[in-house]
Amino acid sequence: MNVVVTGIGLLTCLGSLSSTWQNLKEGKSGIRLTQIFPDFPLYPLGMIGENPVKLKALTKLVVEAALKDAGLESPLFDCGVVIGSSRGCQADWEELATTQNYQNWLETLPHQGSVLTANLLNTTAPVLAPMAACATGITAIALGFELIQTGQCQRVIVGAVEAPITKLTLAGFERMGALATTGCYPFDIQREGLVLGEGGAVLILETAELAARRQAKIYGKILGFGLTCDAYHISAPDSDLGSGLLAVKQCLTRSNLKPTEIDYIHAHGTSTILNDAHEAQLIQALFPQSVAVSSTKGATGHTLGASGAIGTAICLTALKEQILPPCVGLTESEFDLDLVSVERQGEIQRVLCFSFGFGGQNAVLALGK
Repeated sequence: MNVVVTGIGLLTCLGSLSSTWQNLKEGKSGIRLTQIFPDFPLYPLGMIGENPVKLKALTKLVVEAALKDAGLESPLFDCGVVIGSSRGCQADWEELATTQNYQNWLETLPHQGSVLTANLLNTTAPVLAPMAACATGITAIALGFELIQTGQCQRVIVGAVEAPITKLTLAGFERMGALATTGCYPFDIQREGLVLGEGGAVLILETAELAARRQAKIYGKILGFGLTCDAYHISAPDSDLGSGLLAVKQCLTRSNLKPTEIDYIHAHGTSTILNDAHEAQLIQALFPQSVAVSSTKGATGHTLGASGAIGTAICLTALKEQILPPCVGLTESEFDLDLVSVERQGEIQRVLCFSFGFGGQNAVLALGK
C-alpha cells in the first residue's frame, strides 16, 4: 500500500516551511548569540521568538499549518495521531519545581503533544506519543506509516515538536561539553559542538487512494524505514557502526532500494566531533562518493526530538522543488563526502533522512518522488 504525504506544518527559528526553505536555499542561519537566562553565559541558540516557546503553543501552530496545507479541517474522527517529543514539557516541570504549584501537573506529561493534537482533531483513532531521544521524529513517522500499512488508519498526522530552551537542558549539555560557543558548523573541520534550536514539524500521511479521491497535492511517498538501537553508551555512538549500518540497510531493504539508487542524504549532522565523524564513516562505508549530503542544523540548530521530522519535511520539499539544500555553516570539510555547499538543482528521485539519538537510537527514513 502506497503512503503519501499531503500536508506539512513546520516552524523553526527560520520561520514557517516556506520561509525556512527559502532561507536554507540562500544559506542563511537563524542561529544567534543569546543570553536568555541571566545566570547563563551567551550561547548561540535557534529561537523562534525573543522568549522560549511553549510546547503546547508550538504543537497547535504546526498541526494547524499541516491541516491547512493538506486542505483538511477538524473534526477528523478517523485520523490517527503520532506526535513525539524528546524533552516534552520540561520547561513546565522546571517551573513547577520552582513554584511548587502542582495544580495542573497532568497537563505537563510527556504525551502532551499527542493529546493536544487528538483533542484538536476530535479523533477516536489510535493516538501514540513516541520518545526515542533525537530519533523521535523519524520514529513517529515510521509508526504512522505502519498504522496505515496495517490497515488501522487511512490517514495519520505524524511528527515531533521540541521546546528545549530551558535551564536544565542547557546545563546538561553544558556539563557534557557538547555546546558550541559561536555557531553550528556540520562536518566542518572547525566544528565545535551542537546548538540547541526550537522547532517542530508534522506531516499528513494518507493512502495514495484516499489522496487521489480528494485530489490532494502530494509532496512525496514514504518508501520505508529502519529503526535500531546500539545499547552501547548513554551518549556516544557505537564506534563499530554495526547498529547504525543495520538501520540504513533495513530501510533500504524495506524500500526495495540499493545504495546506488539514493540521490541525497539529509544527515543528522549535529556539528559535534563524534557524531559527524561517525556519520561520515557510515556514509562512506555504504554509499558511493557521488551521493549528495547536507545537514540543515547549521541553519536551524539541533531541535533534538523534532530534528528528524524537520529533516523529513526538508527532504520532501527538496523532492518537490528538485533542489538540494546546502550544508549551512560548512566552510572546510574534514570528510571526503559530496557535501552540498550551495543550493543544487538536479534530478532527485529517492532520498534518505538520518537521525541518531542518545542511548544508541538509530532511525532512517526513505522518501520517493
